[in-house]
Amino acid sequence: MTGIRTNVHHLLGQAAAAAPESAALTYKQQTVSYGELWDAVRAAAVQLQELGLQRGDRVAIYLEKRIELVVGVFATSAAGGVFVPINHVLKPAQVGHILNDSGARFLVTSADRLAQLPSVLIEGSVEHIVVVGAAGTASAGSRVSSLHTPAEHAAAPALPASIDIDPAAILYTSGSTGMPKGVVLSHRNLVVGAESVSSYLGNTSDDVILSILPLSFDAGLSQVTTAFAAGAHCILMNYLLPSDVPKLAARHGVTGITGVPPLWLQIADADWPDEVAGRVRYWANTGGRLPRTVLDRLRSVFTNAAPYLMYGLTEAFRSTYLDPTEIDRHPDSIGKAIPNAEILVLRPDGTRCAPGEEGELVHRGALVALGYWNDPERTSERYRPVNHPGQQWRAPELAVWSGDTVVADEEGFLYFIGRTDDMIKTSGYRVSPSEIEEAAYATGVVRDAVALGIEEVGIGHRVVLIATSKVGELDMAVLLGALRKSLPLYMVPSQIDVRDELPRSPNGKFDRNLLKAQVSG
Repeated sequence: MTGIRTNVHHLLGQAAAAAPESAALTYKQQTVSYGELWDAVRAAAVQLQELGLQRGDRVAIYLEKRIELVVGVFATSAAGGVFVPINHVLKPAQVGHILNDSGARFLVTSADRLAQLPSVLIEGSVEHIVVVGAAGTASAGSRVSSLHTPAEHAAAPALPASIDIDPAAILYTSGSTGMPKGVVLSHRNLVVGAESVSSYLGNTSDDVILSILPLSFDAGLSQVTTAFAAGAHCILMNYLLPSDVPKLAARHGVTGITGVPPLWLQIADADWPDEVAGRVRYWANTGGRLPRTVLDRLRSVFTNAAPYLMYGLTEAFRSTYLDPTEIDRHPDSIGKAIPNAEILVLRPDGTRCAPGEEGELVHRGALVALGYWNDPERTSERYRPVNHPGQQWRAPELAVWSGDTVVADEEGFLYFIGRTDDMIKTSGYRVSPSEIEEAAYATGVVRDAVALGIEEVGIGHRVVLIATSKVGELDMAVLLGALRKSLPLYMVPSQIDVRDELPRSPNGKFDRNLLKAQVSG
């Protein structure tokens, strides 16, 4: 396959045409080449089309991270459908919500997962179930077929009529209230995102990229698409233990790793042999601010690696990164816009903030998603026009208003302040939770930390810190004393809640909404 890349599956098809024998994916003991993977994708695409898939039909994929999950994603694109990856840690009720909300006609899953879903599938939109491995259960009825292999479908799928601005994927992301909402990403979003990220990371066909994050998470999906954009080798991992990461890195010669702060907190303290860490060319953080202590630890472990501090939101796929050469001058910055994107810092009225003035991060360009699935009200709240001084003649352009508060310095470097919903307002002050969390990590006695603002009459919010101990039992007096030395009085937590573990969302982030509900209750 040659020519321009307008659809998601073109990333894989062109890599397969260029280097069919090169390793594309590894899961456990199985490695498939680009040619083998492309053949499997084409066979699955033909199967979906023969089952009646029409342009724009949703195909839900409920599997642990494995080669067949990637096959399902790219086969859906090749067949003209919209893929809906479902995190394998979700329970039947959550899976049922995503299936019914997305209106998925097709479900790709495994026999053991299908056995958990009979009550979910009694009613709903799913008409066809494609099972990976063994045949499905009798309770699912005649809707079930096994995933076809290249030997069963040698012909190429019919070319879909999809163009680059058509929907390619729906990624479900948790909100501050209610059930998860589906963000609709176009082919253009995913292809441009892959090309942009792989360009600033300098990915080549020599890279071996470790995929730790779920593919239902935008940053996790990006690990696969950026790998294919460069013809690199992607190692699929279902994260369980921190010690597994250096073992896989050693086995496969990993050169690139991307994670979120809660994972890096664990991975940084794993046992990294010098020769394994030395092969890592870059590591990247997304999904929140990385505590300075963890940043310093990672830099001391991966001495040959370029550190990339990134920011992204599902509604725009990827947004900013900090050039590694600037990390010593701006260690707390999320950097500047990635290639082919523009990031604005705006006031509520849409005018631009001055350097040093806090405002909302607004993302414009080819990575702006299409909106929330079947939710025009929330779409109109988040996707709004931007002002173009001197360009009043043009048609209105929609940008993503992120809901995140940031500030830009005189050089244009951006600094994350906090989620608008997460900001703590206490005694007349606006406080970023990350500032309190950073102080907690700096004490050296805390492993995990989440700062919350809990409603209290008279002061607005009282500050609560929920933490786990780094070593042994957490000495509350030591922690509180250290915080009083490093923070102004209004930031010092009025309550410290010590736990063995902190709950995490399916994407590996700390579940702030659950913690707030627990503390408030």
